[in-house]
Amino acid sequence: MGTQADSNLRPAPDAELVDIARYVGSYQITSDEAYDTARYCLMDSLACGILALQYPACRRHLGPIVSGTIVPNGVRVPGTDHILDPIKAAFDIGCMIRWLDFNDTWLAAEWGHPSDNLGAILAVCDYLGRSGRSITVRDVLSAAIKAHEIQGILALRNAFNRVGLDHIILVKVASTAVATWLLGGTEAQIVDALSQAWVDGQSLRTYRHAPNAGPRKSWAAGDATSRAVRLALITLAGEPGIPTALSAQRWGFQDVLFKGKKLQIAREYGSYVMEHVLFKISFPAEFHAQTAAEAALQLHRLVIDRFDDIERVELTTQESAVRIISKTGPLHNPADRDHSLQYIVAIPLLFGRLTADDYEDAVAKDPRIDVLRDKMTVKEDVRYTAEYLELDKRSIANAVQVFFKDGTSTPRVEVEYPVGHRRRRAEGIPLLVKKFREGMGTRYSLRQVEELTQLFLDRPRLEGMAVTELMEMLS
Repeated sequence: MGTQADSNLRPAPDAELVDIARYVGSYQITSDEAYDTARYCLMDSLACGILALQYPACRRHLGPIVSGTIVPNGVRVPGTDHILDPIKAAFDIGCMIRWLDFNDTWLAAEWGHPSDNLGAILAVCDYLGRSGRSITVRDVLSAAIKAHEIQGILALRNAFNRVGLDHIILVKVASTAVATWLLGGTEAQIVDALSQAWVDGQSLRTYRHAPNAGPRKSWAAGDATSRAVRLALITLAGEPGIPTALSAQRWGFQDVLFKGKKLQIAREYGSYVMEHVLFKISFPAEFHAQTAAEAALQLHRLVIDRFDDIERVELTTQESAVRIISKTGPLHNPADRDHSLQYIVAIPLLFGRLTADDYEDAVAKDPRIDVLRDKMTVKEDVRYTAEYLELDKRSIANAVQVFFKDGTSTPRVEVEYPVGHRRRRAEGIPLLVKKFREGMGTRYSLRQVEELTQLFLDRPRLEGMAVTELMEMLS
């Protein structure tokens, strides 16, 4: 008589885990464009983090879990006097970078913000440098390129959001891989750590969507990077992995959380994502609305003196924007507002600007904003959606047109590529440097801002600098 039992023969690790580990552990980055873009990515991310320190809602998340804790070889948190263990430091740095929804973006089947990984990367590198390892900013940039690549390539064909999972799962996976590598892990240990990341509890997207959008979306990435550092450290302390974390029947990630779908890897890992990443330069707003804000800004002078005459505002956009950020009804907090296409268009139409302060209650209480939102219609243009999905275009198009009660209208302003797009790099980089100066100027003296700006514009000097020295300059 046969025995009913599961086979306990342990198989080889999932190929997807092995491929990522081999890439992180062995791939040599040769792209000059990738390193140059990574430098601007670090520059931009730090500016976003420092700018976020103006907001008490962000600052309350920062600092040691137990007040007064002293950590040997502790990590510095930019713009503060905190000295933390690398796990909490990863949370703090990641939280700061992501808080204002102003850091870089990757749009694909799954979208996300690859510079979120810098929370883990900077924390681990500063920790290692203070523990006696020779770690330079070049190492930070190398890790950033690899983290961008892992997160971005996994996002190209795998829509985690379509099954209700938040995109920060890919931050956790990418940060776990590079943190384990930076900490000295072998490729086998990177596989083990990655398996832990995939079977870990994964966040739902609930906090990014109506009617529940709220501030958790601003610290979720910091949470993912800190968890990644934790998983890397316990793996290096001897914790074994789960070889078929993805593919195990019934119990693996793909069957339990991905509706049985197998992960698809669209292209080999290299430096593609960093080279093509999208910067948020002009507006701290959800990226699908960046071109809408730019279009609305162009119409400001044509509508501001005719506000009472406005009959309707037509917004034309891509399917992703309709699904993610088109919402009606009350907006309850700044995080809710920066994920509202209608709010993001209303502010530049009314005020000729869109800054992080414009999501705060002091501005949002202006009754004209909701009056204008109620007059907006949103529709998808199938061409916008198709060209958004084309890898050789990756447009993020929006159009705005205002119609008046007397039958007249403004021109229909269409913007297909935001200023942070690779196609507009030459135009965007000077504006990114300007954003850096302005962001850092909220926390540092003019002399310090100039020193930091000149440092980041001198690539050889920056890349050769010890991470601990840079973090001291920022503390």
